[in-house]
Amino acid sequence: MTVETYSHPVNQLLTFGDCRKIKEKTNYIEKFGFTPEDIPELIRMAVDEELNWGDSEGLEIWGPIHAWRSLGELRAEEAIDPLISIFDELEDIDWTSTEMPIVFGQIGPAAIPSLAAYLDKEGPNIYHLSVAASGLRAIGTEHPDSRDECVQIITEKLAKFQENDPTFNGFLLLELVKLKAVESAPVIQSAFAADCVDELVVGDWDEVQFQLGLGPRKNPENIRKAKAYEEMMEWFNNQGEAQPSKGFSSSIKKTSKKKSKKKKGK
Repeated sequence: MTVETYSHPVNQLLTFGDCRKIKEKTNYIEKFGFTPEDIPELIRMAVDEELNWGDSEGLEIWGPIHAWRSLGELRAEEAIDPLISIFDELEDIDWTSTEMPIVFGQIGPAAIPSLAAYLDKEGPNIYHLSVAASGLRAIGTEHPDSRDECVQIITEKLAKFQENDPTFNGFLLLELVKLKAVESAPVIQSAFAADCVDELVVGDWDEVQFQLGLGPRKNPENIRKAKAYEEMMEWFNNQGEAQPSKGFSSSIKKTSKKKSKKKKGK
């Protein structure tokens, strides 16, 4: 893959860099001068099979992610279905789960019908489905007028909790908690009562009630864990301030596992 495969200015994304190493947030429209006229070319790069399953050592494999971000900034409604079409194709969801919700949140309510249709589709694994749910949550967060519609769609999917995988129910529940969907509490409680929620994802019903603002934690174990977490974070912050060069936080940075951009073989 060479920069000649794409026209200027889109071809610049093929050499822009490794997303893991770019720490500053990039304004792609400002940096590259993208306009709506570049949308078709950006879509082509976003779903390019050669790039998405290319050599993991080359910079060009990061081009699709830069293209996703650029399409989000451009509010490119034309990109909705093409972007959703690659959910099933990308084996490693680290980047789709992180990036796609942001992109759909930027594109906005126009993406709701397609994301809802994908969420109700039979066949995708629960992790790909969770990306669609996260996209709906992002839209509901970024566009408050659409929040109720997004909550309703996710809740209706959770209402099928006996048909769903318990871990997937946990993912759906997590999005509802982020949306502060108090109105979904009856369905959520029913899912817990039926023992259809993987509590490792979001906690138990007591914890979810607390996260939704429906009352204090009552479960002693949840109270203990919350207190231990607060104490750990307080220690962590104080240690980092006291010893910035040798403290716990600096050692974590050095030993933390970086995300890798894996590619699915054809």
